[in-house]
Amino acid sequence: MSKSDPKANNNGFNPFDPTGMLKGMRDSNMDAWAKMMVEFVNTEAYAESTGAMLDAWLTTSGPLRKAMEKSMAQALAELNLPSRDDISRLAERLTHIEMRLDDMEAQIDEALPTRSQ
Repeated sequence: MSKSDPKANNNGFNPFDPTGMLKGMRDSNMDAWAKMMVEFVNTEAYAESTGAMLDAWLTTSGPLRKAMEKSMAQALAELNLPSRDDISRLAERLTHIEMRLDDMEAQIDEALPTRSQ
């Protein structure tokens, strides 16, 4: 290695490169935090506490979600706007109409004689 190589002296320590020192400290700090978090997350206590929090959230969010849906449906009705259910029913009806038109077209094609004869 040459003398101009900054990593040649003292395992990459270069007192004339403060940003390099800061990056090295940041990288080693992030590695230490990553190892610590992996060890923390892989414990049974963490899994149990996370499960308890999720159960509590799901228990409380159900009634809140239903209340929000009810109030949103009322607001949409007041504004004369369609709800999600209205759009779904309309899409289903249009699909049935399209299928019936396809069936009618097929019946017409079978009933008419071909002109190529």
